[in-house]
Amino acid sequence: MPHAARPGLCSPRLAWIAIAVGVAVACTVAADQARSEPAPSLQASPTFVSDRLSVEVVGQGPDVILIPGYASRRAVWRAQADRLKATHRVHLVQLAGFADEPWVHGDGPFVEPMLAELARYIDDTGLQRPAVIGHSMGGMSAVMLAQRHPDRVGKVMTVDSLPFFSALFGPQVTAETARPFADQAAQSVLNADAATFEATQTHTAIGLARDPVARTAMVAASMASDRQALATAIREVMLTDLRPDLPAMTTPVWALYAADANGGAPATMADALWAREYATLPGVKLIRVDDSRHFIMADQSERFAEIVDAFLAD
Repeated sequence: MPHAARPGLCSPRLAWIAIAVGVAVACTVAADQARSEPAPSLQASPTFVSDRLSVEVVGQGPDVILIPGYASRRAVWRAQADRLKATHRVHLVQLAGFADEPWVHGDGPFVEPMLAELARYIDDTGLQRPAVIGHSMGGMSAVMLAQRHPDRVGKVMTVDSLPFFSALFGPQVTAETARPFADQAAQSVLNADAATFEATQTHTAIGLARDPVARTAMVAASMASDRQALATAIREVMLTDLRPDLPAMTTPVWALYAADANGGAPATMADALWAREYATLPGVKLIRVDDSRHFIMADQSERFAEIVDAFLAD
């Protein structure tokens, strides 16, 4: 296909693709909460110390872990955490390297070590099969966690996240054929000067949220992220294909996805894509949220809260 096979290009035809994972691939759009909030320290949890992630805990009750997406702060979940803390113990994850959080691993791997630390967090704190909700790259991480450690995860909700990001560029794409473009995306993150980086993200943020306040916060968070962490993460996201292990999964999964007739993903296109990519996952519950872009929790906060409550009660 013409431009779809070239993720380094940011054409209008592909503008909605950014909605699915929170980045415009080589254009690199980052994500953040609709309101500004100081970035917490990586030592936010006194009982768990890691250079891969930190966890802030609020509330009491059944456990739910919230994982933010690419270049996001845990603040993307603040409204939900404030609402849920009366009935749940909420664990807000912050990934190292994103939005002011230090990154000390150079060009080393990002996703697998982070998942190992998240599993260690569950073990060290004695959580019993918590619910896990992840946005974008965080959704991919939630599914990976359930695949790697099915005994540690009770259920998963993915928020606008596919089991293989690069499937956005066509059903024929594989991790191997996506490799040159993943390398290109990583290099573009590393090579862009600050002005170009900010201008590109400002432009592409329009495709990620309807709310202009949210768009501004996205750019601020990405500008505060470590470039090497961003580059490593986007390359790994583009090359991670979770579909082969979907048929064997026993963890219940709800997959939310956005549709927006005015500037986002057309409903028919989104329906077809999510149905195709999650087709082999037993019992998956697909839920489309209309009039929303990638940041469903910001664009349709009331509807999102209703779905979260139903998911946790199920």
